[in-house]
Amino acid sequence: MAYWLVKSEPHDWSWQDQLDVDKEPWTGVKNYQAQANMRKMAMGDEVFFYHSGKDREIVGICTVATGPYDDPDDPKGKFCLVDLRAKAPLPKPVSLADIKADERLRSLALVRQSRLSVMPIDADSWQLICAKAGL
Repeated sequence: MAYWLVKSEPHDWSWQDQLDVDKEPWTGVKNYQAQANMRKMAMGDEVFFYHSGKDREIVGICTVATGPYDDPDDPKGKFCLVDLRAKAPLPKPVSLADIKADERLRSLALVRQSRLSVMPIDADSWQLICAKAGL
């Protein structure tokens, strides 16, 4: 199993929106590196759901319900989608400020590449963030 983080502007697609559906295609990702990360996702992988914009915090955990498949709205076949299913809200959201303040998390793409919308999270960082969230 691998671990990931996806970002969403709450006014476009919020954690509550994700909770309200069984599963949802993760659309709108056009960045090459983010697409490459999505292509590595597999069914069952766990994913932090991060509210970007002014909130800037991890608010929930999803699972990859369907691994990468061609985006049906992309006639050139360059882009893929994955389906995400909400698993659980975090008991306590973990802010970007909390993550940046922890030396052990400084290597995360969330800290180093602030514009990247889909990124891997190593297992140790996943456990540390889960502990910060009260899991």
